[in-house]
Amino acid sequence: MNAPTRIEGGMIGKPVPRIDGRLKVTGAACYPSDVPLEDMAYAFLVTSSIARGRIKEFHLEDAQAVDGVLDILTYENTKGKLRKARFFSNGGHASTTIMPMDSPKIWHEGQIIAIVIAETYEAAREAAYKVRVDYVERKATPGFDERRPQPRQISNPLSSSNPKVGNADKAFEEAAVKVDVYYTTPTQHHNSIELFTTTCVWSGDQLTVYEPSQYVYGLKNGVAKQLGINPDRVRAVSPFVGGAFGSKAAVTPRTALIALAAKRLNRPVKLVATREQGYTVSSYRAETQHHMKLGADRAGKLTSLSHEGWEVSSRPDSYKVAGTETTSLLYACPNVYTKVNVVHADRSTPGFMRSPPEVPYMFALESAMDELAVALALDPVELRRINDTKVNPVNQKPYSSRSLMACYDKAAEAFGWSKRKPEPGSMQDGDWLIGWGCATACYPTNVAPSEARVTLAPNGTVRVQTAGHDIGTGAYTAIALTAAEFLGVALEDVNVELGDSTLPPAPVAGGSNATASICNSVAEACEDIRERLAQAAVHSDGPMRGVDPASIHLSHGMLVTDEGKKEPLKDALARLGFGPVEAHSKYTPEVASGAIKLLGHTLLSKGIPVMTPGTSAGDHVQYALGAEFVEVRIHKRTREIRVPRLVGAFAAGRIISPTTARSQLLGGLIWGVGSALHEATEIDRRTARYVNDDLAEYLIPVNADIRDVEVIFVPEEDSKVNALGIKGLGELGNVGTNAAVANAVYHATGRRIRELPIRIEDLL
Repeated sequence: MNAPTRIEGGMIGKPVPRIDGRLKVTGAACYPSDVPLEDMAYAFLVTSSIARGRIKEFHLEDAQAVDGVLDILTYENTKGKLRKARFFSNGGHASTTIMPMDSPKIWHEGQIIAIVIAETYEAAREAAYKVRVDYVERKATPGFDERRPQPRQISNPLSSSNPKVGNADKAFEEAAVKVDVYYTTPTQHHNSIELFTTTCVWSGDQLTVYEPSQYVYGLKNGVAKQLGINPDRVRAVSPFVGGAFGSKAAVTPRTALIALAAKRLNRPVKLVATREQGYTVSSYRAETQHHMKLGADRAGKLTSLSHEGWEVSSRPDSYKVAGTETTSLLYACPNVYTKVNVVHADRSTPGFMRSPPEVPYMFALESAMDELAVALALDPVELRRINDTKVNPVNQKPYSSRSLMACYDKAAEAFGWSKRKPEPGSMQDGDWLIGWGCATACYPTNVAPSEARVTLAPNGTVRVQTAGHDIGTGAYTAIALTAAEFLGVALEDVNVELGDSTLPPAPVAGGSNATASICNSVAEACEDIRERLAQAAVHSDGPMRGVDPASIHLSHGMLVTDEGKKEPLKDALARLGFGPVEAHSKYTPEVASGAIKLLGHTLLSKGIPVMTPGTSAGDHVQYALGAEFVEVRIHKRTREIRVPRLVGAFAAGRIISPTTARSQLLGGLIWGVGSALHEATEIDRRTARYVNDDLAEYLIPVNADIRDVEVIFVPEEDSKVNALGIKGLGELGNVGTNAAVANAVYHATGRRIRELPIRIEDLL
């Protein structure tokens, strides 16, 4: 069954308030961290204070003596109790292959080495602080060394390719104008408001896990795998998520350990990892280095593009984001070379963080494009126009649609770009140097198999059930708008249920695929209901007898034909003798490969990601695109940096929920400012330990840092990406912003900063 393409314009695209807003602002939304259970015990983690070595001996006497302590888990009583899970990037569920309490080995600082369980949180915390550990410590490698380039290392052969075409080295040597530079991005952490929490409760042999998750089917199956039990015996619940940004997509080691603790005590156990512990018990964005070489002719046409990246990962896991798949196809160029290397260190395994490949890799490309524009004495917007392309230059596959220059034109007009003076330092306002910069935003249109159950009740109300997730993005609202549109009911008559593994499976809330995937599955289910109602209506004694069923649709609480015949929906349901009308859809993306079409829903039910990437979607590539413009002001004497204005114009196909979509893009632009000027997890290179692992010292933008932010939607229709034409934009707005800020800093000061974040001391 295909999703309907006929959209009346009644609900989809209507800027309505988010339907879960009242629950959230009144505190009525129940997050997994908030679930109260009777007879709850509380867990507290003990983590390693060294980054490499092994545990020699535990001293638990003082901890065990704390009043209320129930149990203390270490590798000595958990070894062999859990099975190893496959790494997420290799088709499994786990965020890391490190099993922290299966041996005395220490892989990284902050590794879980013990868990104290007590009657109260306070008792568990007190006892955890009294656990003493003797280590045999070895010298740790914190990450990159001082060399440029870093040593080339071979990564996991299952990971992504290195796109290339032509002879980039030869073309670079022959280029009239060249840029040959290195860029660096730092380690960054998600710092979601809702901490990493897990509550496990057993009822006989049935386990229920309450945990903030971006993928409850992955959580359910992954924990079952580690515990060695049937997945049908595990339920994962996460109806709301208080921020995730990728950190809650894969199964971390803590969950199965808390399930084990609950089983040992035969009572519910709740863990709330501290903010500091969250830096090492889950994933993060690893630091990267980039060697960019651009060659062009005198007119600005690219003749050579070379992008080599280095990324840090843990000792056992070769995780990499490999953003060259995007940077290789963004601009027209006949000669392209890319390579991505992994540098292993004594660190925890990194993972997804909002726009995982694009944020670091596009910083390098868009900064280098600005440097090339300066070398050519060419306007940066015009350089991108000269190199705009309708096809992937590596394999010549066409873009499904590409509105990049339309975005640049809209944003430039709104920003006033035509008033820009090109010379660095030429724009001033009293004691402030003014800089204007721009950069491209992009994100692939990924889409995945998804299922949904839609029920139309005799009273005209609708219930939508799917195990998708609202991680703060507005999924409840987008899904409700879709059902309201295709069943012709009021938005307030739609109830959406999400985040429970007892519901029909849905894909991971990552890769900006959720709206496209889930809304298409909901639309398919609605179409099934429409067809059944239409068939019954044309074969009954009533106003629509004998008409073409395909001409009947639902709109504003009515059954309506193209010829104008109407009947109230509630009356039709009663007259036709319908009780609740239920439809269960299994949506498979139109661009899916044969393997996904054959096995996609089987893998989906097993919690294994089966996303079709926008970088390779059948016979084309599919991307959401945007253009971002930034104004910075830098004080002449103090070098204080301010960002008074941001303008972003974005083309992302059909916008289902403009209100929540705008919020995503606005938040992304602000995130991008943080990526440029604030965020960095500092590492003590002597010990491979983080030193600013809290919100007091991990810097992020606050209200005083952000003034005017403008988001512009550029209309775009794209029927190739999926039936509803949705591209997804949750990870679009924060791509390129860091480069736009850096480019503006150069325009203001004449100093090219190639290492993020940009701080005052870089400009002194």
